Amino acid sequence: MDTASPFIAADPVRQFSVFLESRVGRLYDLSSLLQSNQVHVIAITVLDTTDSAIVRLIVDDPDKARGLLAREDFPYNEAEILVVELADEAGLKPVLAALLEAEVNTHYVYSLMKRPEGKAALALSVDDADVAAYALNSRGFKVLNQRDISR
Repeated sequence: MDTASPFIAADPVRQFSVFLESRVGRLYDLSSLLQSNQVHVIAITVLDTTDSAIVRLIVDDPDKARGLLAREDFPYNEAEILVVELADEAGLKPVLAALLEAEVNTHYVYSLMKRPEGKAALALSVDDADVAAYALNSRGFKVLNQRDISR
């Protein structure tokens, strides 16, 4: 049974939530592992707690990243995340207005560092990705898939 939304690409963007102990150099170790294996970090955000950190990553090659994380014993979870391209002049407000109008709750947001076309984009964790994607598409925003952010 195909459960893909007609508004979210068949190739959704994958987010890795990597759990790191709060120790000097662990984020560097993770970054070095990915970079030395030609996996490029497209977006990152870090949530720090007392003894650990959750590093949320979007990469250009999720299959390779998954294998590296497993091989090197980095505990992680993987999930689909909604990524929307921002129009140069539009900014953040119209994206949030579309989600508000659709009554979609936003859990967290972070920006992508770079994309091949150079346009800004946001990663959005929302409570209903299908409704959010429909609302954003209806307002003329492009919801990106993994191929759009890969090199």
